[in-house]
Amino acid sequence: MRLQLLEGAFNVADKSLLALHNPDLTIEERVQSLLAALTTEEKIGLMPTKQAAVPRLGVPEFWVGGEAAHGLVAREGSTTVFPQTIGLSSTWDPDLMVRIGNAVGNEARVYSRRKDGMGGLTLWAPTVDMERDPRWGRTEEAYGEDPHLTGTMSTAYVKGMQGDDPFYLKSVPTLKHFYANNNEKDRLSSSSSIDPRNKREYYLKAFEPAVREGRVHSIMTAYNEINGTPAIVHPDVQGVLKGEWQLDGFVVCDGADMHQTVDDHQYCRTYAEAVALAIKAGIDCVTDDSELVKQSVREALEQGLLETADLDRAIANVFRIRIRLGQFDPDSRNPYAGIPDAVLYSPAHRELALEAARKSAVLLKNDQSLLPLDKCAVRKLAVIGPLADAVYRDWYTGNPPYKVTPLAGIAAKLPAEAVVFHDGCDRVAFQSAVNGRYIGTRDWNNGSLAADKLSPEPAERFVHTDWGFGQSTFRSLANGKYMTTGDDLTVGANADDIWGWFVKEQFSIVDQPGGICSLRTWNGGVVTAHGDGSELLRVEEDENDASSTMANAAFYKHVISDGTAAAAETARHADAAIVFVGNHPLINGKEEIDRPDLTLPASQQKLIREVCAVNPNTVIVIVGSYPFALGDLAELAPSILYMAHGGQEHGRAAADILFGDYNPAGRLSMTWYRSKDQLPDMMEYDIRKGKRTYMYFDGDPLYPFGHGLSYTSFHYLSLSLNELRASPDELVTAYIEVQNSGPAAGEEVLQLYARCEQSLIPRPAKQLIGYKRICLEAGESARVPITFRVSDLAIWDVSRDRYCVEGGPYVIMAGASSADIRCTAKLDVIGEAIPARDITHQTRAENYDDYEGFRLGESKEGGTCTMVSGTEGWLLFRNVQLGSGLLTLQARCSSADLSGSGALDLHLGDLNSSAVLSCQVACSGDQQWQTVSGSFAIAEAGTADVYLRLRGRIKLSWFQISH
Repeated sequence: MRLQLLEGAFNVADKSLLALHNPDLTIEERVQSLLAALTTEEKIGLMPTKQAAVPRLGVPEFWVGGEAAHGLVAREGSTTVFPQTIGLSSTWDPDLMVRIGNAVGNEARVYSRRKDGMGGLTLWAPTVDMERDPRWGRTEEAYGEDPHLTGTMSTAYVKGMQGDDPFYLKSVPTLKHFYANNNEKDRLSSSSSIDPRNKREYYLKAFEPAVREGRVHSIMTAYNEINGTPAIVHPDVQGVLKGEWQLDGFVVCDGADMHQTVDDHQYCRTYAEAVALAIKAGIDCVTDDSELVKQSVREALEQGLLETADLDRAIANVFRIRIRLGQFDPDSRNPYAGIPDAVLYSPAHRELALEAARKSAVLLKNDQSLLPLDKCAVRKLAVIGPLADAVYRDWYTGNPPYKVTPLAGIAAKLPAEAVVFHDGCDRVAFQSAVNGRYIGTRDWNNGSLAADKLSPEPAERFVHTDWGFGQSTFRSLANGKYMTTGDDLTVGANADDIWGWFVKEQFSIVDQPGGICSLRTWNGGVVTAHGDGSELLRVEEDENDASSTMANAAFYKHVISDGTAAAAETARHADAAIVFVGNHPLINGKEEIDRPDLTLPASQQKLIREVCAVNPNTVIVIVGSYPFALGDLAELAPSILYMAHGGQEHGRAAADILFGDYNPAGRLSMTWYRSKDQLPDMMEYDIRKGKRTYMYFDGDPLYPFGHGLSYTSFHYLSLSLNELRASPDELVTAYIEVQNSGPAAGEEVLQLYARCEQSLIPRPAKQLIGYKRICLEAGESARVPITFRVSDLAIWDVSRDRYCVEGGPYVIMAGASSADIRCTAKLDVIGEAIPARDITHQTRAENYDDYEGFRLGESKEGGTCTMVSGTEGWLLFRNVQLGSGLLTLQARCSSADLSGSGALDLHLGDLNSSAVLSCQVACSGDQQWQTVSGSFAIAEAGTADVYLRLRGRIKLSWFQISH
């Protein structure tokens, strides 16, 4: 019937049209028929993410994009919202992630049908970026610091979103951002310095499972450069994703990255050059302004930078997936076409959201077994803090059908008279220093504000929430709305939420001499009140503190009610107090903004101290998008619970845990450090050199990776392996005998780690190789199998450019966290020994074993080069085989050292020994490559460590030592 209708509706390209819409043909036959029928201009129209319709061929307009980090983000209407991804990662529950992915895919199908296919079935999630630094502004989006946990959890989400039909796809998840994307500052121009070991053992390792095992069909590239090459044009897109891993699908670039390759990276001169390089590098769909993309592709074709075959390859990659979405097939063929509207935030999905919120909570501390609280024994409970009666959204959160705040969840557990609440925030009034009048609501309908009130009546006061680092929000008590600068011209109390790409509800208070202050807007403008106050509050530019502006920007801030004191008084006479603190997901740390520190806001620290001082039975609940450094606050309260933002069932889950209706079992997916002083520079991407993550960190963390407590206890009885000797191609099963030795049923996350006992190169102190979340009744025991691949123990051998499983003894460790190992076993791996390095051929400088004073960049001759980051640096190549007699060093260098003092010194065995050779490197200009050489003699053949010391602004691409 469908084919007959099509025959009647179209009268050109009949055979090609019918082939595209014929589900009995192969995908390749269908795609090739489409390509043969498309004109060049029609192909150009299919290159942006907003793919143009081709009506004559029955091809509808299609939007390649959408968001679903922790629930579908609909442009309008409600969807089920789960906890932030950092919270989902704390569940350590891949089965849960499959079910969440399934729910998201179902809702995407319903929404897409309502939007005539434009609702987004290609969804830009999950975020697989490795979280090597908790200051990263987008920490809430990803799955933590470990590649194995990230890989397994994200792969499970992918599987659920895609569905399990052998041909049709429910939705198309898109992994992002490929790769080494973990800083927001200068993200459009900065370069992540990634050596081959970090790349293979850490950054790529997280992406690989979803491609190889999850068979994900779409990936997004990152904004950053990788060793000087923008990710959008990086050779790893073709070489790794499409080559090694055989990605069956398409690659899309991040938003606006085509033009940013010109404007920000300044890597290309024209947009035509940028789009040509991107498409040739493997980008199949360009996320940028549609008209700009089409014009740029058109110009690239005209200039010979692209051929239509390049477009064909990209379009084919996308349309293979569009066909598998069922877009051109009868609905009767597609098992996902008939998903009913009723699944949209259905009761089942609501229960799943509650399960996810419960499972994501991490009990960090529970001294004196303060938790769980006894509902029958609590006569009065103080619920306190700025996050106690709120559920905030981050940028990639959908619109939930409802939101349960912690206060509402707790109130549902107790009689109304048993719950007392204070948000801990000051009530303030602002008085103009110009006319002496107070700011208040001029029009309740639109929330306009003016400095025209004679006194600060209760309705003209504001709830001041201090989010730290100079950022505050103000909510009017007159109408319950937030002060904002929505139009960037006037100030009004008319925002329902603190939300937006530009968060215009945030203000900073700048103290001025004489006890006055000024209010600065989100973008540095100043709030002014003119004349007699009859004018509305306006926003004006600072104009470098121009006196005319600043005179009208002077206010007195009056604290009408001290929030901390009021909260402490509320807690004083309660049986227990629960203080909800944390961050706002869009203030101080978000996309485009990295966190300046790890601490809680000073106002929240003060609130915790004063409540703890008057009530020893105080529970701290941290609601946050990332780990925090707590300092001595970690010792003040007997119990600390951590929960992520974003879930519609957040408050119900919190109450269930606090009162013991659910036994928490979440585990941290990131190390919680004691202070930012335990972290290296934000741009240090070398996790070995920077001692990052639990694998290399040698300090004392506040809470280790994998940490989390329970209301019961678990006793690890033994660990055994089904094989004591194994080769790299084998699977090994570890059996952990564990008993719930406590008084209640509960869940435990069994964690399996491995450590190589003998290696020629630095290895992690331990690495996660498996885990399993189990539930045991009180007194119940279980023998739990966890299977791992011996090949997962491989390292990247830089001397041979390949993976290598070193032979020898390994310790397999089972425990409750990375720092709480309970049982160990020995595994003898029948692997290989890394041979002495052969450098008689061209050896890439990036394949060093160690270094100091270098970073990695792009060689315009091809590949990656090392660059001296200061005045000098050294590279170490271990265990090098050297012949005897006269040897010659050749090195490919580029020097921009105008002093002419650039040099390359060769040391053998010890950097402090005298150089056996020193070569001058003439100033040739940056990226003007030259080969320098010199000879030296060795009496006897053997192995030695080779050091190359470079002095001056020198880049080194490759070197070799031979006869």
